[in-house]
Amino acid sequence: MTKAKPAKPRPRLLVEERRRLIVDLVGKQGRATVEELAQAFGTSAVTIRADLEALARAGAIARSHGGALPVHTPVSNDTPLNIKETRRHAQKLRIGQAAAELVRDGETIILDSGSTTAEIARQLRQRKLESLTVITNALNIALELSNVPHVRVMMLGGMLRQTSYSLVGPDAEQALAKLSADRLFLGVDGLDPRVGVTTPDPLEASLNALMIRVSRETVAVLDATKLGQRSLSVITPVEKLHRVITDTSAPAETVEALRNAGVDVTLV
Repeated sequence: MTKAKPAKPRPRLLVEERRRLIVDLVGKQGRATVEELAQAFGTSAVTIRADLEALARAGAIARSHGGALPVHTPVSNDTPLNIKETRRHAQKLRIGQAAAELVRDGETIILDSGSTTAEIARQLRQRKLESLTVITNALNIALELSNVPHVRVMMLGGMLRQTSYSLVGPDAEQALAKLSADRLFLGVDGLDPRVGVTTPDPLEASLNALMIRVSRETVAVLDATKLGQRSLSVITPVEKLHRVITDTSAPAETVEALRNAGVDVTLV
């Protein structure tokens, strides 16, 4: 009688990866219990409770008795970056990969601040390029690329926005006005075909508008939940965008409206 082969152990997830997946799962299901999550991730209830407490402190989920509920925060709010990074991570990963594939040797690109543009920076670390110049106003993106030998990082000065780790204001604009770039990857909080591209902060909007003016091509990168949303400050009408990279859950009517406005839309 042959013995049954033991089941292969599930690969261990990194803490941050598991917590991102927990946020996704809670968002999709509308709720999740500690027991369900422990079983889904092959870990103890104690570990899951610690995860939920950490995520609740960060504002990524709402803690409930015996489990967790999603936090329904309007997309147009100025949400802290560490919370944004827990949301729609799988989609942002695909968007980041598609955007990084556009970058060519010897180019100068601008990476705007944001959770999706940060994913582009991570993907650029893996590209086998000989030379690349990255202009950014985001502290976390500059740090992400700081030890990559083939990447030269140019950091704009200015006033620090703590929610986004971005530098904005007259000093940032003065530094940027002296530069030019082949391509801008613009992270946005809202994109409505009628209103345009928007962000919560007026200083951020002003700097973003200048980024568009000094770049030969503008690529907006955003997950589909941002489509149809409006925030406080308008950066530019959609006609000024060359390309939008978003995920496949984008509403068909919005995609059609963007394409009718002359924007190349890539769904990943």
